[in-house]
Amino acid sequence: MEVDVHGLTLEIVRGDITRQEDVECIVSGAESRILKSEGVSGAVQRIGGPQLTEAVRRMTPVRPGEAFITEGYYLPNDYVIHCRGPVYKRDIPADVLLVTCYRNILALAEKYHIETIALPALATGRGGYPFHEAAEMALHTVIEQAQYLKYVKRVRFVLDSAEKIVRFKASMNEITVEKELS
Repeated sequence: MEVDVHGLTLEIVRGDITRQEDVECIVSGAESRILKSEGVSGAVQRIGGPQLTEAVRRMTPVRPGEAFITEGYYLPNDYVIHCRGPVYKRDIPADVLLVTCYRNILALAEKYHIETIALPALATGRGGYPFHEAAEMALHTVIEQAQYLKYVKRVRFVLDSAEKIVRFKASMNEITVEKELS
């Protein structure tokens, strides 16, 4: 699925975030303590190599909502933006922190003149955030920020299951209808 908003192309695809060879930057979680074998951040660090792991280790710990950028090292991408998503019902207010994640990611992408970026559904894995709510917040935030983006031209949400794709597309359709009615 692909939608254009304020000159920004939003995509929703099924795939592996570490295999998005046609984007300049991917997004990964930034855990308070790094466990290389777990989740998106573990996969990104395994493929990115020991230099990426060391770069992440130097920048962490970070608080929920905070983001930082590293080189991609052995990944096919120039950059990785790492952002610590909130843990649902522990990091309060989780909704504000999740929106802050996406705003900080886009701000870093703008700062580094990144045109194409791929994101996972932040905080929905180990963070336990309900997927439908997280999808709506992610899409609303990116669409809201689109009008302020000068460099970012394409945002791709990369999801790992057909069920998540269906839920994300449903959220995208709801938001598109809301925008048309307002």
